[in-house]
Amino acid sequence: MALDILAMAPLYQVPTINRIGPKTDPSKRPADSLKPFVPSKIKLTTIEAKRIMSVLDEAIYKVELVTLLSYVASNRGNVEGMLGEDIMRAVREHEDLCQVLLEIVRCLKEKERQLQEQDEAKEEGWLRDRRLSIELQKSSLPPLRQQIKDSTKNVLRLLLSNPQAASFLQMQTQGRSAEAQSLIDSLNELRGFLFEKLLTSPMEARDKAQFIQDISKQNSVNQQIIDTLENELAERMKDRHAEMEKENFVIQELKNHLHQVLKFSEKSLLRTKQEAQKQQRADFRASQARVAKIQQEILQLQSQLFSLVMENREAEQALRKKKYKVETEIENWIQKYDTEMGEKQEEFEDLEAVHREEKIMLEELRRKHQVLVEEFAQIQEEREINSKKRMEAEQEMLHMVWTPR
Repeated sequence: MALDILAMAPLYQVPTINRIGPKTDPSKRPADSLKPFVPSKIKLTTIEAKRIMSVLDEAIYKVELVTLLSYVASNRGNVEGMLGEDIMRAVREHEDLCQVLLEIVRCLKEKERQLQEQDEAKEEGWLRDRRLSIELQKSSLPPLRQQIKDSTKNVLRLLLSNPQAASFLQMQTQGRSAEAQSLIDSLNELRGFLFEKLLTSPMEARDKAQFIQDISKQNSVNQQIIDTLENELAERMKDRHAEMEKENFVIQELKNHLHQVLKFSEKSLLRTKQEAQKQQRADFRASQARVAKIQQEILQLQSQLFSLVMENREAEQALRKKKYKVETEIENWIQKYDTEMGEKQEEFEDLEAVHREEKIMLEELRRKHQVLVEEFAQIQEEREINSKKRMEAEQEMLHMVWTPR
């Protein structure tokens, strides 16, 4: 069992344990390739499978506790109050047994090393006695290992009987060695493999085997294609190498030609440089003559400039006076304009006030006129009615007068 293997692990460095290979995360596979490997069930249905997983979970839990015993032994002051006296006593006994085993193993290794170094120098009788002593010490190791296993089981029994102490110890993950953590990770990985295996039905297992077989065949076909392509690549590389040799030859010829061209260009450059120096000296002499002439012209132009500046300065002074006079007149006109406009504005405002009053009076007169017009129309209508009535009365009187009796 894993518990027996780890009985002495907490208090000394254990040998490297063969790890279970990492399982590829199904979420990182393509959806099509996942289909044959995903079980149709997500929960265990049989009692046997549940028991198997329960046994494995219990073993992982015990391994987690056992791998932390070295942390308890090296930090007694921090954990003694939480674990209790019985557990600490059992841990101390377990530590003492492990230390004795480590000391015996160290002595055995030292003696074997000395025996190998002195194998040729010492007598055969002395070597026989040393080997016999080593064998006797080795014969004492199995009982001591059994005692350590029993001590480990005793510590586990005490921890399992005290769930609070076990929970506290399980939380001290920082005290676990890297090798122990690697073993626990491997066990958890094994649990994942086993859980997936128990979820897989025989039909799914057969489909999975068929899928793997198809993949193997496809891989063989792909490997043949790869071999063919590699052969073609080798031929192409061979042809490419031959072409590169030809190109290298052409490049070397071009380099030689370039070297000759460079030599010719150096001579041509030297000749051109000499001619350029001669031309430079001639140009320098001509430029000196032009500079002297230009300097003389500059002096003349400066004299003319000074004369023009003086003339323009006097003209500018006269224009400035004229400008000042014009600005003064403009300012006076502006002030006069502002004054007149202010007066006009006041007059306009007075007229506007009178206009508003007259407009109000006009509206009042219009309203009164409208009332009078309406009254006049009514009076006119009444007059017409009275006139009609009077004429009718007159006609009736005339009719009465002229009517024969």
